[in-house]
Amino acid sequence: MTRRVGYLVRFAVILFGYAVASLAASAFLNILFLASLGYTPEHAQPTATASLYFSIPFVALFVAYFALMPACVVILVAEILGRRDWLFYALAGAVIAAVFLGLVEHSGDAFAVADTSAIMAVIGGGMVGGIFYWLSAGRWAGSWWKDENAPTSPGPSGS
Repeated sequence: MTRRVGYLVRFAVILFGYAVASLAASAFLNILFLASLGYTPEHAQPTATASLYFSIPFVALFVAYFALMPACVVILVAEILGRRDWLFYALAGAVIAAVFLGLVEHSGDAFAVADTSAIMAVIGGGMVGGIFYWLSAGRWAGSWWKDENAPTSPGPSGS
């Protein structure tokens, strides 16, 4: 019974981490977009700041939707291997963003991203999302089964 509870808790932590990562990637993309338009903190008007309260969670829904399948694969691999380092998650976020860009490129839609700065922004957003996933959930990857299946030492022998 306690093993099932542990699995459910870990699953909840993974979902929370994925939500945090999606929000962080969205915030990064929103800030880069505003900076590309020439907005700086000195020029920020209350309307621009208030619009971020809506646009960051809204864009996070799209980020979470498009990154779901590659992120599930990466999270599963990280949990099985017990990867707990931030660099793994940052590079994995870049790979997830690259997979997304590749899927968009081969879909034939008019949504394809061709500008190099936009491609780098999406990959950077993936890296930021990966780091924030590590901060919220990845630091404990594999802890739900590694600790249970860890080999036990027989202790000092009496000889």
